Amino acid sequence: MGHSIKKTPKLYALLTGKCPHCRRGEIFTGSIYGFNVQRTNYKCAHCGQRFEIEPGYFYAAMYVSYAMNMVEMISMGFATYYLSNGRLDFDSLWLYVGVIFLGSLFLSPLNYRYSRIILLHLLSPKIKYNANFDKP
Repeated sequence: MGHSIKKTPKLYALLTGKCPHCRRGEIFTGSIYGFNVQRTNYKCAHCGQRFEIEPGYFYAAMYVSYAMNMVEMISMGFATYYLSNGRLDFDSLWLYVGVIFLGSLFLSPLNYRYSRIILLHLLSPKIKYNANFDKP
């Protein structure tokens, strides 16, 4: 029998914040919500892939974060509408503002992390998955 190759699926690597090149190393240190601040690692500890490919590379993650934030805010607005039985009068304006503001504030660490992960995994043509890292 040959060696079994343990392959990490792309979706799992994307959801858990693994390196897009080897799908083994961590992109971030720290947790999303916690007392230790999350930081983007300079390079992958497993394969050596630099995450910030060029200076200012993660500015593009702002556009991804903006799109994520817009989807979240619109979803929170619709959820507030349905949960408040369709109230759209002027008195309920602060309900919508409060829910959307607090929801966006709560989701901002998640948006920070996943906008960079999405940028690296899906929108970076310079980083390709290398299956050689799956070999024992």
